[in-house]
Amino acid sequence: MLLKESGEMYLETVYILLQERGAVRSVDVAKRMGFSGASVCRAMRILQDGGYLRQDKNKRLLLTEAGEARARKLYERHELLISFLTAIGVSEAAASADACKLEHYMSEETFRAIRRQMEALKKKDAAGAADLSR
Repeated sequence: MLLKESGEMYLETVYILLQERGAVRSVDVAKRMGFSGASVCRAMRILQDGGYLRQDKNKRLLLTEAGEARARKLYERHELLISFLTAIGVSEAAASADACKLEHYMSEETFRAIRRQMEALKKKDAAGAADLSR
C-alpha cells in the first residue's frame, strides 16, 4: 500500500509514542498531533487496512512488522535530516520543521549521500578531538 505524507506522519507518531511510552492509544496520537479523535481514528483504520498497524483487545495500537520497518525508516530519515541541517547552521526549530517535510520526499540516493556526509563529519570530528587531547 502506498502511504501518503499524512499516513507516514501518523505512522511515525505511533512509532515515537511507542518508544516513549510503550503503550499507545488513538487519543495519544490525537493529542500529540493536535488533530481530532475522529480524524485519527480514520487514519488508524487506513493504516490497519494497509497492514501497518493493529489494535489489541484493549484498543492499544501496535505496529506490524511492516509498519515498524516503515516507521523506523521515516524516523531515521527525520533524525538524520535534523542532524544534517543543524550541522550546516540551521536552527534546531527550523531543522525539525523542515525535516518533517523533507523526510517524505527525499530519494533513497539523497538519503544515503547525506548519511555518508554525516558519517564523514563524525569521523573528522572524532579525529580532531583525538588530536586535541594529545
